[in-house]
Amino acid sequence: MRSDNIKKGINRTSHRSLLRACGLNDEDMKKPFIGIANSYTDIVPGHIHLKDLVKTVKDTIRAEGGVPFEFSTMAVCDGIAMNHEGMYYSLPSRELIANTVESMAMAHQFDALILMPTCDKVVPGMLMAAARLNIPSIVITGGPMMPGKFRGEIVDFINVTEAVGATQAGKMSEEDLYELEKCACPGAGSCAGLFTANTMACLTETLGMSLPGCATAHAVSDKKVEIAEKSAKAIFKLIENDIKPSDILTQEAFENAIIVDLALGGSTNTTLHIPAIAHEVEGLDVTIDLFDKLSHEIPYICSIRPGGNNHMIDVDNAGGIPAVMKNLESKLNTDCMTVTSQKVSENLKEVTNIDYNVIHTIDEPVRDEGGIAVLYGNIAPNGSVIKQGAVNEDMLIHSGPCKVFNSEEECVTAIENGKIVDGDVVVIKYEGPKGGPGMREMLNPTAAIMGRELFHVALITDGRFSGGSRGPCVGHISPEAAENGPIAAIQDGDIVSINVKERSINLELSDDEIRERLSKVKHVERNLKGWAKQYQQLATSADKGAVLK
Repeated sequence: MRSDNIKKGINRTSHRSLLRACGLNDEDMKKPFIGIANSYTDIVPGHIHLKDLVKTVKDTIRAEGGVPFEFSTMAVCDGIAMNHEGMYYSLPSRELIANTVESMAMAHQFDALILMPTCDKVVPGMLMAAARLNIPSIVITGGPMMPGKFRGEIVDFINVTEAVGATQAGKMSEEDLYELEKCACPGAGSCAGLFTANTMACLTETLGMSLPGCATAHAVSDKKVEIAEKSAKAIFKLIENDIKPSDILTQEAFENAIIVDLALGGSTNTTLHIPAIAHEVEGLDVTIDLFDKLSHEIPYICSIRPGGNNHMIDVDNAGGIPAVMKNLESKLNTDCMTVTSQKVSENLKEVTNIDYNVIHTIDEPVRDEGGIAVLYGNIAPNGSVIKQGAVNEDMLIHSGPCKVFNSEEECVTAIENGKIVDGDVVVIKYEGPKGGPGMREMLNPTAAIMGRELFHVALITDGRFSGGSRGPCVGHISPEAAENGPIAAIQDGDIVSINVKERSINLELSDDEIRERLSKVKHVERNLKGWAKQYQQLATSADKGAVLK
């Protein structure tokens, strides 16, 4: 066992002495040591229940003949960190989480890992660590929150963010907003639509790193507890069969994940996280170009919030990710290994009960193309991304004059002051991985625009968007402004043309004029210190997954 490095032989006497201080006895020294990376915290709704869920995991490990060692990782709630300096730390937390799990597993020589994340950056951070460490590992994602009810209508966190804009525009009373605030997020779990956290949970299951049904099993359900128990049992089979992440996280598995992502209309943040996870596995080629290629081939078959009206509870009742994968079976690589110790094809054999009103067939999709599109052009030569599944048909092609801002805050102030009108193209620059730093999510501007019913306004940025954003929002524009990307050259009044159908985004200026402007640009500089400064110095561009180098 790997853990023999800290418990076997006379040279490890002092190590065993310390382990005995933790309550271990002679019999425990013969058992596999199972590390449990638990991202429980009191301030993140997606994680508040993990303190209780981990008890099921630990009890099962003991009953199965192992020794559980729980340790903590951090978690950021993007909704709480949104629209202030805290969002600078959200994407960078992914790297800290990966490094924390790596550090604990290497220092203490665990034989295997059980990873317990829920929210946006915690899921990819833990998967990056699992790929890096390459010891038997299984993921138990924490599960979605139940949706709320407001005057007979089903609501979620995004309803609240958009209602703020509606209230500021005089379209909703403050009393109604307060009533919505109190009921939209009724308890534990990741926000109830197909936002980033739930998208990443779905892709974790598709990759084969969590058990079938795990992604959509809700945080407060008995089903989630049952899956936690089954996962703790499954880790012993992975150890016995020596099935490691490198056996599961193959090129074909990542292609499966992107296919399911496109079919679901998942968060654009996956174009950061999937390449970042793949970056930890030697020899893979997973880039935004792969998203672009597959988006032409894979139909959009699930209309889930924010692109539609269904919530994660509807997807779970319709059969969950196994049902989605069954519908896509002809498009998938079904020979991939999973944490069930079986291949995808074997996992899908018994999947029959599917609600086709929620999970459409590929022959009768919601739309013919996948939910994410990758756009290129003279302001995004290295690419940009848009959640086309959440864009109305009449805005898939748009051209308009620019209103340019050097930060999210400047843009929000302009929206609140009524300076943005239908037809505009809002440009927010210096919010990329280096420019922010940390590539902040622009949920507040998009929610403010939607709340004011400015349905014919496009927003483009070198930053990124919340999985809950909807509308014609183009993010991840690369290279970013801070790296002298062409977006830095855009000025008020310039015309930008977006054509999602043709995968293009262009500034209506000549290449010579853009180069001339860039030679004179005075770039925005941030007064940074600590981790934010370190991250800025090390972060790569969005089209590379914003990994550190």
